[in-house]
Parts: sequence; C-alpha cells; structure tokens
Amino acid sequence: MGMQQYELEAWLGDDHKLTDDQLTELLATADEIADQYPDPDDQPLAEQALVVAYRLMIEPAEDVVTDFGEQRAHARALEAASVAGLQQAARTLIPARTMPEATFSQRAGIDRMAVRRWLGKRP
Repeated sequence: MGMQQYELEAWLGDDHKLTDDQLTELLATADEIADQYPDPDDQPLAEQALVVAYRLMIEPAEDVVTDFGEQRAHARALEAASVAGLQQAARTLIPARTMPEATFSQRAGIDRMAVRRWLGKRP
C-alpha cells in the first residue's frame, strides 16, 4: 500500500505551496516511487526521489537539476579524496604490519583485490 494523502501532507508541512491537483499528482508519483524502491534499505533513495518530484513542482527545473548536479560533483570529489586517504593508509599500515590486508579491506569497505593493487601486488 502506498502513501496516504494525510501522510504526504504531514511530510510536506503546512506551507507546501501545492494545489489540490498537484497534491494528487505528487501522491501518484509517491506511489510510483514506492514501487521503484520497495526495499526498506532503499528508503533514503525513495525519499530523495520524492524530494525531487516535489521540488520540480515548485521550483524551476534548471535549478533542481543544477543543484543535484552540484551535489553529485561534490560527492565524487569527496569519494576521490576518501579513496586517496585510504590508499595512503593502506600503503602505510599494511607493509608495517600494523593492520592485515583483510582487516583493512573490511574496515575500509574496499575489495581486498583493490587494496592489493594499491600495494602493487598481483592478484
């Protein structure tokens, strides 16, 4: 069962700026989003999709797309910096036997073969 209108209105708050027709449309979109993301682990994705659907109703599309494009660029830069930090940590800790490869891989959330490549080891 999808989102009920009272749930949507509670989520939006009192000053949502939507007409009754837009509320009906957003409720239908919320049901489609729920079908696209049925797994409870995907709730953050479903929530973000609903945020975008709502924002596209009240803001210029260009602003919404630009905002999410900038967020994605920031996330990619943050990921690249995190990987660089993890690579350096691997190059420091593993050869010094401060942390075994398997433990490092598990804690870092990185495939062990990737860690081995960082260290110049063959698979």
